[in-house]
Amino acid sequence: MTDAAPLEADKIKLGLLDLTPRQVVLVRKVPVVIVSVLIAFTVVWVLFLADRSWTTATSAGSAIEEPGEFIVTFLNGLTLAGLLFVVASGFTLIFGLMRTVNMAHGAFFLLAAYIAIEIQQNMVGKTRNINPSDVSPLDWFVPAFIGATVVAVLGVIMQQLFLRWNQGQDLRQAIITVAVAVILADQMLVQFGALAQTMVWPKEVVHFFEIFGERYATSRLFMLAISLVVGAALWLWLNRTRMGMVIRAGVDDQDMVRSLGINVAVVFAVAFFVGSFLAGLGGAMGASFAGANVGTDGQWLLNSLVVVIIGGLGSVKGAVAGSLLYGMSIAFAPAYLPANYTFYSIIFTFVIMALVLAVRPYGLYGKEE
Repeated sequence: MTDAAPLEADKIKLGLLDLTPRQVVLVRKVPVVIVSVLIAFTVVWVLFLADRSWTTATSAGSAIEEPGEFIVTFLNGLTLAGLLFVVASGFTLIFGLMRTVNMAHGAFFLLAAYIAIEIQQNMVGKTRNINPSDVSPLDWFVPAFIGATVVAVLGVIMQQLFLRWNQGQDLRQAIITVAVAVILADQMLVQFGALAQTMVWPKEVVHFFEIFGERYATSRLFMLAISLVVGAALWLWLNRTRMGMVIRAGVDDQDMVRSLGINVAVVFAVAFFVGSFLAGLGGAMGASFAGANVGTDGQWLLNSLVVVIIGGLGSVKGAVAGSLLYGMSIAFAPAYLPANYTFYSIIFTFVIMALVLAVRPYGLYGKEE
């Protein structure tokens, strides 16, 4: 009898009122079976079948025959996932607590990148042809921190001036943040120009090492290390401090938090500051990793949305899982798809998102509203 209510609810949602409970259970298992088969085929393909003489050639050989290429591809996915996590965790923090889709998140990412680049150039004393040998750790960390702090303060100002008075009005808040993003994009174009700019890693992390005959840059591992530190700090803050516990409680039940006499406005401001700071820190890392130019803001806003959708609303664990799946997809698809079809690799991002939502409509770690 305990399963009767969920089964009836599923029958109504799926339009299967004429099916028996047993048939409804079978229908619910179909997406899981499909996803399991696809995962199994992908693993077998990457490990054994890729680039065999009887298959269409791929950019990377099978993991058994070319372990170096496999490890490099895996590390590329892992390090990219670290950067995705830093940016998307700020987005999911704001989205999860405040139910505000901050469409200016990508603009904050790019603005922090530009600010960090300009400060680094001033500290080094060059505006072009900066080499890693010119950059000390302080010449990287100080600009990154300042850029992230500036956009964090800007995020709080935006939240207090515009979003605070429209709490619960999702569409209006989304339109406001889109307007802020457009204004920032125009001002960045005027101030910093349309040419791509790069923030340079410090000389201490710009080296290469070999893995099974393949070279790999230590700067990518440095980026991963920063992501791990950010993830650990965020977990400790959310799980071991009073403010973090209030934020997690706010994700589950905002009305209960208010009833306890907690100033929700302050909690929201802190959450917006931290979320915007993480976007800014990700901007500095992204500018060092792939540069900053016009359009980067939109790309990273989309990246954050995909990670949050896959991982689940308001979940840091979901941000980790979503970042890993997304990062691995971006790294492995072009490497292991048949060479004539690598241009379809971008589609795999949305295939993963569709498969996850088919099995778990609220994301891997999301909770039903």
